[in-house]
Amino acid sequence: MLSSQKIVVVMPAYNAARTLRQTYDEVMSQGIVDLVIVVDDASQDETVAIARALDRVQVEVHPANRGYGANQKTCYRLALGAGADIIIMIHPDYQYTPQLIPAMAALIASGLYSCVLASRILGGGALNGGMPLWKYIANRFLTFVENLLIGAKLSEYHTGYRAFSRTVLDALPLEANSDDFVFDNQMLAQIVFFGYRLGEVSCPTRYFPEASSINFWRSCKYGLGVLATSLQFRLQKWGLANFRIFSAEGHKLLPDYYVMVKD
Repeated sequence: MLSSQKIVVVMPAYNAARTLRQTYDEVMSQGIVDLVIVVDDASQDETVAIARALDRVQVEVHPANRGYGANQKTCYRLALGAGADIIIMIHPDYQYTPQLIPAMAALIASGLYSCVLASRILGGGALNGGMPLWKYIANRFLTFVENLLIGAKLSEYHTGYRAFSRTVLDALPLEANSDDFVFDNQMLAQIVFFGYRLGEVSCPTRYFPEASSINFWRSCKYGLGVLATSLQFRLQKWGLANFRIFSAEGHKLLPDYYVMVKD
C-alpha cells in the first residue's frame, strides 16, 4: 500500500544545525521516504548549509524570520507542489523519534485517518522523556479544555510530529491561520471542524539542551491562543460567530497553478 504513495517529510527548521543531520539520518533509514523538505526560517547557524549537503532534500529559505506557523505553511505548500500523497511533519531537533514514520504513514494510507498525531502523553512518554513539569501540567490543562470545547478527546493537541493525507492539507484554510506557534492548534481545530478523522500513536520523546523549546512567556502567549481557538470553534459550531479560520471559502492552500492533476 505504501509503495504506491509518495511520502514527503517536511521539517520546519530554525537554528537546527546541531540535530538536523541526526534527525534526517533516522528519517531516511525508515526506507519509505521519497523526499525531505527543509524550510529554514532565517536561522543564524549552519542549518541551511547542512541541509543542502543532504541527499534527496529540497531546501527553502525564508530571507527573514516569519514564524513557526508561516514556516509550516511553506512546508505544506512545497510538499503538495511536489506531488506528495502523504506528508509527515517532524521537528528537526531530534525530540521525536522518526521510527514511527512507517506506522503513521500506514494509518494515513489505509484511509482510516486524514491526520495522525504522535502523542507524547500516551504511554507516559512526556515525563519519562524529561518534559518539564510545568509544561506537562500546562499541556494537560489545555488539552482538557480543548477536549471539552472541541470534543475530539485527544491525549494532546501540542505535538510537533504529525502525518497528513494530501486531501486534508489541500482542503484546510491554512493560510487564514496564525504565523506563530498557535498555528498547530488552529490546524487541528480545523480538521475536527471540517469533519476529518484524527488518530494518535504513542511516541517516546527526548528533552535535552539541543532540542528546541519555547520559553515560559511565549508558552503563556501560546496557551492564550489555544484557549481562544477552542472558544472560537465552539462559538462557530453554535452559530454565534463566524471566524475566518473556520470558513470554507477560499480554503485552498495552493494557488491554482500549483495544483497537480492526477489520474
